[in-house]
Amino acid sequence: MAAQQIRIDVGAITLHGVLRMPRDARGLVLFAHGSGSGRLSPRNTFVAERLGAAGIGTLLFDLLTEQEERVDAVTAELRFDIPLLTERLVVATRWTLAQPRLGSLPPGYFGASTGAAAALAAAAQVPEIAAVVSRGGRPDLAGAALPRVRAPTLLIVGGDDTQVLALNQEALAQMRCEAQISIVPGATHLFEEAGALEQVATLAAGWFTAHLEPRGSKPRARQQ
Repeated sequence: MAAQQIRIDVGAITLHGVLRMPRDARGLVLFAHGSGSGRLSPRNTFVAERLGAAGIGTLLFDLLTEQEERVDAVTAELRFDIPLLTERLVVATRWTLAQPRLGSLPPGYFGASTGAAAALAAAAQVPEIAAVVSRGGRPDLAGAALPRVRAPTLLIVGGDDTQVLALNQEALAQMRCEAQISIVPGATHLFEEAGALEQVATLAAGWFTAHLEPRGSKPRARQQ
């Protein structure tokens, strides 16, 4: 499964991404990175490869330009600019939906850290999104968008990441779609412990496989 370098124009700027498409892909998952990460993130690349093995295409792209990343490395302010990250993700999603070989695939989002907030806020705006998975995310930062998300959502949190777990539980209480929390025992925020990231990838693959259905199929009933 070869990686294809792509460019997505967003107004006057260009975002760079890596597209991986397995044969007969059942869907396409866009990755929303957070907290100083990007398309070359080793953790998200690992998850993307596991999704590819499950027959799911992936698009890892930078939500910030190289210049913006340099500024953010000093100020750490853009990574928390959820409206900006959401806008970039929505534009990238619209780009994929307009591509002849990608537009027919049900899309999903995989968000990490602050990127999870952008993924949820974007899912509230893009009705085509079929599923969302958050890894160690900050869904609380999606704010008023949470009750408007309709895509089935899985929040994956490390058992030892207690502060983020509490924030995820608070966010879950505000959601009205099918949503649940999966806790990886003994894992901290970055899931660096032995076997922790493998569990994340397995959970994500299972969630997307269950919810990325062909366009035109009968919608699943939502759990309230």
